[in-house]
Amino acid sequence: MVKKKLSYEFSGQEVHYYLGESLENLEQYADPGRTVLIVDENVRKLHGSKLGGWRIIEVPAGEACKEMKTLQQVIDALVEMEVDRKTLLIGIGGGVTTDLTGFVASIYMRGIPFAFAPTTLLAQVDASIGGKNGINFGLYKNMLGIIRQPSFILFDYEVLHTLSEEERQNGFAEIIKYACIEDAALFDYLEKNREQALAGETSVIAYLVECSVRIKSRIVQADEFENGMRRWLNFGHTIGHAVEKLEKIAHGRAVAIGMVAASRLSEKMTGLPAADTARLLRLIQDYQLPVKMSADPNAVFDLFKMDKKREKDFIHFVLLEAPGKAVTQPIPLEILKEQLLHL
Repeated sequence: MVKKKLSYEFSGQEVHYYLGESLENLEQYADPGRTVLIVDENVRKLHGSKLGGWRIIEVPAGEACKEMKTLQQVIDALVEMEVDRKTLLIGIGGGVTTDLTGFVASIYMRGIPFAFAPTTLLAQVDASIGGKNGINFGLYKNMLGIIRQPSFILFDYEVLHTLSEEERQNGFAEIIKYACIEDAALFDYLEKNREQALAGETSVIAYLVECSVRIKSRIVQADEFENGMRRWLNFGHTIGHAVEKLEKIAHGRAVAIGMVAASRLSEKMTGLPAADTARLLRLIQDYQLPVKMSADPNAVFDLFKMDKKREKDFIHFVLLEAPGKAVTQPIPLEILKEQLLHL
């Protein structure tokens, strides 16, 4: 696998992406004596042999990682280690681990440096990119957080071979999202290379990760603090986050359901052809993701009306005009509720 370095500047800070690098080479980018790793317990079991000689704080796998209880435990551990403001934190794990790490680093001693080594496809293509870091608060996903960029991100494709089928599907959902909002050619590629992608063929996965990283980074550069086009990255997420909580399903599966709902809503609001919705539905099903929610639509509405994109009585909702072309519209909550009941 050819290694590749990409660099992007956000708010005057340069962030380096090391694509195709190995966890075993982490010490080329960080000093073990001045670094603490925050590692998902599952990742430590699977790949801990690559992390000998580092100080490690182990955190729970899954959404339990993004709770106030875990936040306090990590900070307690940092205090016990006498971590100072020059220490680098590196989050190694899925998106919940990178989210927690970035948030901890942003509030500990009013901010210390951090970096990521995402180990799931979802984290490599989405969660680790863009500077959003935070934790959940009760039922509300990512309610507490900050936008702050890591120093670097290391992308090890080999660790993806240990992912479960469901974890790979999570990542594919976000890659499909990028195709929907920004890159019609990527949509075509996903259709034509489905079998290789599902089989985890490294060259195909590397291409999908790099495309996703480039798309999200360009969007974030243009609108780091989500006043305009960065909202496109929420395609499928407004409804998806609510479905995720209520149905207790994986993030990617919930986003897939949310994308289908948003596409159907787009038919009514932007005139998206029904044939394009059908094409998206086929692609989502081809990648073994669900297309329908089982949760009560009223309960879904009650949750997503508290979405961070809400302003007074409307929500900035991401719709499609065509595959590869997103648009954001402020839609009144009353209309959203009515449409949700008929999706």
